[in-house]
Amino acid sequence: MLSSLTAISDPTHVSLPEAAPVTEDHVLAAIVGVIQAARQQGQSLEEVQAAVLADDALLEQPIRKLLSDIVVEAWNRIG
Repeated sequence: MLSSLTAISDPTHVSLPEAAPVTEDHVLAAIVGVIQAARQQGQSLEEVQAAVLADDALLEQPIRKLLSDIVVEAWNRIG
């Protein structure tokens, strides 16, 4: 009984359901959402690019550059 209570109170023992795989459609929807939010806040394409290119621990530089290029293309297509 005590071990089951520990598992409930200890988040390291919680089993989470498997997440669905991320598809290209998910990524596209996220990019469009970011662009729409940026525009609503009056941000420019250059500001969004700077945020994408900002150094972080999540993405390596070549991937950030690729993502920045994709954002530019999406920004121009959305018009």
